[in-house]
Amino acid sequence: MNDHTPHVRPAPVLVLGARGTTGRRVAARLRDAHHPVRAASRGSAVSFDWHDDTTWEPALTGVERVYLMLPHALPLAPDFVHRALATGVRRLVLLSSRAIEEMGDERLMAAERLVRDSGADWTIVRADWFDQNFDEGIFRKAVLDGTLALPLGECRQTFVDADDIAAVVVAALTEDGHSGRTYEVTGPEALSFTDALTLIGRAAGLSVDFHGDKDTYRATGLAEGRPAEDVEREISAFTALTALGDAHPTDTVHRLTGRPPKRFAAYAEETAATGAWSGKG
Repeated sequence: MNDHTPHVRPAPVLVLGARGTTGRRVAARLRDAHHPVRAASRGSAVSFDWHDDTTWEPALTGVERVYLMLPHALPLAPDFVHRALATGVRRLVLLSSRAIEEMGDERLMAAERLVRDSGADWTIVRADWFDQNFDEGIFRKAVLDGTLALPLGECRQTFVDADDIAAVVVAALTEDGHSGRTYEVTGPEALSFTDALTLIGRAAGLSVDFHGDKDTYRATGLAEGRPAEDVEREISAFTALTALGDAHPTDTVHRLTGRPPKRFAAYAEETAATGAWSGKG
C-alpha cells in the first residue's frame, strides 16, 4: 500500500545578522545539522534592516524560530516582537551580554524584558567578551597598531569563542529544555586583557601594549573625536564591571554541547595561522 502522506518541509530558522560574527556561525551550524535556514541581513538574499520595517514581515513569514542579534547600540523594537508572534514565531533566542545590570546597559536590559514578556518560548544567551573581537571586531585595529586602551586594569575576563556561542545558540534554537533559561556563556578560563594580548602576540609575532587606566582611555577616545559624554559613560560602565572583580568560567558550553569551550591560546594560534594579524587589509 503506497503512502501518499505529503512531505511537510520544516519551517526555516530565521537568523538575523547572518553575516556577522555570531550570525554566520549560527547559520552554518544549523545548515550542517540539516536545519533549513533563512539567513537575513541588509546584504543577504533575504533582506532585513532594523531601520526599515517593511523588510520585517517578509523575513518572518513562515518562520517559527528566530535568532535575535541586535546591531551595536540598536534597541530591540517592540513592534518587531509583536509582528514576529503574529506571523507564527514560537521561539526566540536573544544574544545578550554579561553584567548588563551592573554596567547599566538599558538597551540590552529592555531587549531581555521584551523577549521574556513576549509570550514565546525564549532563551537568553549572555556571552562574555568574544575572542573574535581581536581579529574581526572592535579590537583588531588596536592589535595591529600595537596598543589597546580599556579601563579594566588587570581584572580577568572569561573570553569566549564565537563558535562556542553559536553552538549554545543552536542548541537553544533546535532542542527542547531551554525555554525560559538565561545562559551565561564563557570561555574555560579567566584572563586579563594583558594575558590575552600576550597570547596573541606570542602566536602572531606581535607586541601589543595594554593600558588599563582611565586616563589613557579618556585621552584616546577624545583624540579619536568621540563625544566626551560618551567616553565618560563608558568609563563609568567599565568601572562598574571592574568592581565585580574577576569573572568566573561557567560550564554552559560543556553542558549544552558535550565538549569543552575553546581556550584563548588555541583561538590565538588558529587565528594567527590564517594571517588575520599579518597586515591592515
